[in-house]
Amino acid sequence: MSILPQHHHLQHAAATTGHHHHHRNRHVYCTATPPNTRPKLQKLVANTTPVITQPKLDVDPSLKSTWLHRAWLTTGSTTVVLSLANSIIGSIDSHIWLEPVLSGFAGYLFSDLATGIYHWGIDNYGDASTPLIGAQCDMALGHHKWPWKITKRQVANNLHLLAGGVTFTMLPINLIYHDQPVVMGFLGVASGCVMFSQQFHAWAHGTKSKLPPIVVALQDAGVLLSPSHHVGHHTPPYKNYCIVSGVWDRFLDKHRVYEALEMAVFRKFGLRPRSWREPTDHDCMVEAEASPP
Repeated sequence: MSILPQHHHLQHAAATTGHHHHHRNRHVYCTATPPNTRPKLQKLVANTTPVITQPKLDVDPSLKSTWLHRAWLTTGSTTVVLSLANSIIGSIDSHIWLEPVLSGFAGYLFSDLATGIYHWGIDNYGDASTPLIGAQCDMALGHHKWPWKITKRQVANNLHLLAGGVTFTMLPINLIYHDQPVVMGFLGVASGCVMFSQQFHAWAHGTKSKLPPIVVALQDAGVLLSPSHHVGHHTPPYKNYCIVSGVWDRFLDKHRVYEALEMAVFRKFGLRPRSWREPTDHDCMVEAEASPP
């Protein structure tokens, strides 16, 4: 039996198969996906840029009121109310009204001038080691580094030092001049405005939308220190020291009263005020408020 015919048939089949394969290769395209494929992972890049956030001042114990602070504020407020009550009672007994009212208005004007001169003094002279007023000097220096901090300070914490001074000053005066309505009217309003001047100051650093409407109305009317006025104290040339209403600032700046006082202190004691330093020394007044450390 011969195998040649079979061999020829196989060659023909191979040729035919090859022809069909060639024909399909021109028209059929196949793709295959390997099993268990995983998505391509992108390389993670860590952000090394430091993020600066404002410290949580609401938990800072140095800004909170203590019971001692509240006690001083209570006694100070009591002496102020007692002074005003003596003025009213004396006015009723003596049948005079205009003089006590005018003396009270004079006390309001005097308090703005007094806080301006005192504010100028602790801003330019003294530090934490200064006798009697060292704590206030230290607070003034800190305020010019971090002006926004005063808005986080609780009320009694902010006012207790002035309240203590008012208490020791006004108690003996009330005992001596309690029957003098004009004197009590002047001192009652003046001491009250001085004691609360730090709160007026804090409101001047606040946002109007967060302040009581009555405070905003009094600021707009010029009765209390306004933010638009006080900003001149934290920007060149760093004036506007008064912190009750600021009504005296224009007069004091126009007549260069602070410059005269600084020259007098320098000639007498050889002390240079901080206001004589280069303006760059005060840049932190504004920068710290915009970008807290």
